[in-house]
Amino acid sequence: MSATTHVALDLLNKAHSPETASAIFTEKILHKPLRLRPTSPDPNSQDARAHRRLQHLRKQEKSRRRKKPKPLSAKEKRISGIYEIPKESQQYALYVPLYRMWLVYMWEILGMVKGKQAWVTAQAAGSKIASADFHGAKLSVVRSKCVSLIGLKGIVVRDTKFTFQIITERNELKTLPKNHTVFQFQLPQPDAIAETLHLKSDKDILDENMGANALVFEVHGDSFEHRAVERATKKFKPRNLAGL
Repeated sequence: MSATTHVALDLLNKAHSPETASAIFTEKILHKPLRLRPTSPDPNSQDARAHRRLQHLRKQEKSRRRKKPKPLSAKEKRISGIYEIPKESQQYALYVPLYRMWLVYMWEILGMVKGKQAWVTAQAAGSKIASADFHGAKLSVVRSKCVSLIGLKGIVVRDTKFTFQIITERNELKTLPKNHTVFQFQLPQPDAIAETLHLKSDKDILDENMGANALVFEVHGDSFEHRAVERATKKFKPRNLAGL
């Protein structure tokens, strides 16, 4: 192979005659057109119009996001007081109907039927109670590291991640921490109290009217340190409690 001969022509000469190799080299290599892709699309092409439309839609979406109001931060919610219960609404009698609704709600999730005594065990109903909503429950504190909380009882009006807010029979709003606190609530049999659910007096559902067969539950606040909406979808498993 000479220094001035193209390497492709030398390879063609080995496979073809000199005339044929020269013709193939001239047609396929020397005179072969080199098609280059344009660096930018033609402004009049379909792809360019689609690209401009996509850019316009993205710009509109970005502008729409800027106009969408942002949710309030935790600090702004505290300042605005949207979760605070007004003083005139801190009346125990206002929440007794909510307590009646909660009783029916618990009967349904535990499968308690009127006229049939229900047997509820921790293994069968523990996860259901743990994931239940306690807005409207009548809770009492039976054990706590804060001695001044023991004996407090009332209807739950707010269930936060770390506290229960209750309205006592003295029309007082109390905040009970869940940590290191054991709560108790009673659940009567449906046939023992069903007739009183339609009464409108705030004294129609009392502890002494629950009957001898009322179910008594104790829940550990350490296991309830979740918001009500989070507990509804959370799977609870039996485990040992370090505080016991």
